[in-house]
Amino acid sequence: MTDQTPADQAPADQTSDRSDLPAHRNPPEVDRVAAARAAVAARRARAAVKAQVASGERSALEVARAAWSDEDLPAEKSLRVRDLLTSMSGIGPARAEAVMGELRIAPSKRLGGLGTRQRTALADWLAARGRKRGASKLVVLAGPTAVGKGTVSAHIREHFPDVNLSVSATTRKPRPGEVDGVHYYFVDDAEFDRMIRDRELLEWAVVHNSYRYGTPRPPIDRALDAGDKVMLEIDLQGARQVRDAMPEAVLVFLLPPTWEELVRRLIGRGTESAEEQTRRLETAKVELAAQDEFDVRIVNSDVGTAAREVVDLFSAP
Repeated sequence: MTDQTPADQAPADQTSDRSDLPAHRNPPEVDRVAAARAAVAARRARAAVKAQVASGERSALEVARAAWSDEDLPAEKSLRVRDLLTSMSGIGPARAEAVMGELRIAPSKRLGGLGTRQRTALADWLAARGRKRGASKLVVLAGPTAVGKGTVSAHIREHFPDVNLSVSATTRKPRPGEVDGVHYYFVDDAEFDRMIRDRELLEWAVVHNSYRYGTPRPPIDRALDAGDKVMLEIDLQGARQVRDAMPEAVLVFLLPPTWEELVRRLIGRGTESAEEQTRRLETAKVELAAQDEFDVRIVNSDVGTAAREVVDLFSAP
């Protein structure tokens, strides 16, 4: 029989029960459930704060100052700066990242964790943006094919230079007289794909089942931050996307005097084949049915009159 040493022989009272371990190594089930519920409640509280900013119930600056106060406001204090910025109208992920880079705030930073200089820089930026945005307008002009959106926009460009007209990007070829960078940015499919991938487009859509159109966002953000008047001339799908991204925009639907006049204009310009004309007219019927989604409807009987009505919206309450 082989002798056992103390190291080989376990004490008589030793078992596999690990209940003698510290509590943090083996938390009770009730603690885990409570922690999960607390985490869900915290996320919901932060979501509620973001919703208040998005709806305009609270300003982003109010939320930031609340987070920096001595009050017990865990939702505001734990809210990420990035989430606060993207809750604001007109700021997407790319814009938020750029702003945080300018202010030297790390992407993971929460409001309550900002240093004194970062708080000052963020507060100043939010206050300045609030003042500029309050004095500016964003008007979106949409309507069916051949209704004259481009003609009305050209009239505004020529006679109302204080209105900043957005230039869209498109994958279609230039029509006679169109200039790249003035009427459109004419790009190929690869470049359009890159713009989508890099989140450079405020909106984009495939129009008439053929070409893609989109609105570059950086120039719009710069113009609105400077307090300029901005007008977008886009299609129906794009207008809906802008409405979701920038609720403060005034959406205008341009109507033809009659259906017969719309047909005459489309056929008269002679830029599409007969097959393309038929397809566009079918699309126009669908687009006309969506006019009630818009804030304002303007009939384009006279280009100058229609243009003036659009421009007047910038000073309307």
